[in-house]
Amino acid sequence: MEVCIISDKVRINDKIKGRELRIISSTGAQLGIMDSAAALELAADQGFDLVEIAPNANPPVCKIMDFGKFKYEQTRKAKEARKNQKQVVVKEVKVTARIDAHDLETKTNMIEKFLSKDNKVKVTLMLYGRERMHAALGELTLNEIAEKFQEVAEIDKKYNEKQKYLMLTPKKA
Repeated sequence: MEVCIISDKVRINDKIKGRELRIISSTGAQLGIMDSAAALELAADQGFDLVEIAPNANPPVCKIMDFGKFKYEQTRKAKEARKNQKQVVVKEVKVTARIDAHDLETKTNMIEKFLSKDNKVKVTLMLYGRERMHAALGELTLNEIAEKFQEVAEIDKKYNEKQKYLMLTPKKA
């Protein structure tokens, strides 16, 4: 029987509350319901600790095990899980309302490269001075970019008063 994830505040040996406990041996066999003093004595005779693994059960479930070794294995598993996690990276590309065709092509090539590496891309529209009065021209640029990447990415448009941007998330194959 494999023990599931146990919180940091695990009760062991004398800290276990409850008179009667359901005991599991170090090999995983069920030993039945015992008095807490008898269970502690049994664990001490075997040279192990009595660890509470299900405190909310009725009666609480305890296992006879080497707590130091168990804690070491839990930290090792947690470290391995963190190492295998994939970090989500958001790349940002800024465009203006008056961007030239070649410059837009260069930006779209960058976006394509970022999406191929499974990165999220935020395309931000930069409006300067009087350009804010004609924000619709900038929205056309963002719509053009969104149209180009609609097959390879999920598009989330945000056209707020002050900030206008697209979020491109690569589609899963």
